[in-house]
Amino acid sequence: MIRMTEASEPPQQHQRPRRLQGPHQPQRAQDRAEEPAGESAHDPARDSAEEFDRAVREMFRANQANWDARTPVHVASEFYGLAETRDPAFWAGRWFAPYEWEDIGDPAGLDVLHLQCHLGTETLAFAARGARTVGLDLSGASVAAARDLADRSGLDVEYVQGNVYDAGRALGGRRFDLVYTGKGALCYLPDLDRWAGVVAGLLRPGGRLYVAEFHPLLNALGPTPDEGEGPELLLRHDYLGGRGAIHRDSTHTYTDGPPVQGATEGYEWMHGLGEVISALTGAGLRVARLRESDELPWPRWPHMVRTASGWWRLPDSAPRIPLLFGLLATRDD
Repeated sequence: MIRMTEASEPPQQHQRPRRLQGPHQPQRAQDRAEEPAGESAHDPARDSAEEFDRAVREMFRANQANWDARTPVHVASEFYGLAETRDPAFWAGRWFAPYEWEDIGDPAGLDVLHLQCHLGTETLAFAARGARTVGLDLSGASVAAARDLADRSGLDVEYVQGNVYDAGRALGGRRFDLVYTGKGALCYLPDLDRWAGVVAGLLRPGGRLYVAEFHPLLNALGPTPDEGEGPELLLRHDYLGGRGAIHRDSTHTYTDGPPVQGATEGYEWMHGLGEVISALTGAGLRVARLRESDELPWPRWPHMVRTASGWWRLPDSAPRIPLLFGLLATRDD
């Protein structure tokens, strides 16, 4: 499910992000070097969000509360259009680039897991194409909304509430043919090495991971100019990670609708493309394909133009830059 980062959201009245004082890098209760010999750090049954230090666990809880608060605004928004009864096949075209299905292939008959699924519209697209589908999300409100949407769509989808780092336990040690994630997912993960290990543990031998994520360059370009500045694309945020969590506090989300009530604070972590690839290969996965695309499923900037696919890109007068990437990785053993 598309869940935009604050840095990639359409223009709204946002408070400027604040980088926390101090490193606030994710630390676990025990270093990996202390693990008993012969036991894999990528065993999903052993992974746990509770292994992060107290500060990061508090950030997880803040993000959970923030997405619980955002969910009713998103459910009622025109941006998602959930009030209308949709043919489930609609979601396959609305939120998926054509090349995603080319890379993934026919999912019919596969066991598919969608991590950080939010309202589950993309999860439904896999079920509509014949996959046995499970969605996992941190927000209980999002999971409830996703279940309601699946019921209204007449599709059998299982939704589980849980932190990605707890996915192995939350899903009872099950393994899948395909794990799908992205479009505003990785920025909520403080440790990509650990995430990649979780994913590797969730895949069967021969299983595949597909990440369709906002490009780090998009996240580095701020959504609104400062006073007195023009519409030029300017770097306003980090492209690379490593400088800790970014604290955000905003009453507006990326959709239309009323202000978010209650929990308005959240935390994000930036990750460069090299960090993503290195994490996956370090977990034993083989990167089979990487695409960079100049299109987005919504007009991020007002001067974007619609393409033949129904998505949006910058006009010909603007630089051609990557805004989204698609990455296919496999577990060969």
